Amino acid sequence: MSKTATVRARLKPELKEKAEEILHRLGVNTSQAITMFYRQIEMNNGLPFNMVIPNATTKATFNATDANEEIVICENAEDMFDKLGI
Repeated sequence: MSKTATVRARLKPELKEKAEEILHRLGVNTSQAITMFYRQIEMNNGLPFNMVIPNATTKATFNATDANEEIVICENAEDMFDKLGI
């Protein structure tokens, strides 16, 4: 069967460029990647990854870190575990 359907999307040029660089390194062109994505949607009967709406705590954390607030810097994994009390 010939491929005759067209998909059009608008996205930021930087995102398109970065994604296409990665696809190129993988040896896949954009059409092939979109076809794989659509095939995964078909096989999963939905998106091939989990999508969730963040809860209030997660939203507050995102907002704080985006504002460079409440960020804890760790020297290494041991320091991180110490700060977490683990």
